[in-house]
Amino acid sequence: MSRLKSDDLVEVVSGAHKGKRGKVLRIDRSAGRIVVQGVNMVYKHLRKSQKHPQGGRIQLEAALHISNVMLVDPKSGKPTRVSMKVDGSGKKTRVAARSGDPA
Repeated sequence: MSRLKSDDLVEVVSGAHKGKRGKVLRIDRSAGRIVVQGVNMVYKHLRKSQKHPQGGRIQLEAALHISNVMLVDPKSGKPTRVSMKVDGSGKKTRVAARSGDPA
């Protein structure tokens, strides 16, 4: 189970794009894939249409496996795991495991 959400700042920790950071755009939990802004860019070839009269190709982000990214700790700026803390009223909150700050 992933504890990441859209708009989180994450860092790629393994693979060809190791070290790159970006914002989470989409998460496909059933496939275990994640799309990060500016990471794993690929070309998509387009046929001619009314929207693209010349056709051509565009660059867009492809999905990565969710295990290859980690949340960036808001306090230290380093990658961290995410844990859940339960307060006295039973409400769950996400916490950065490295610093203990809310994520």
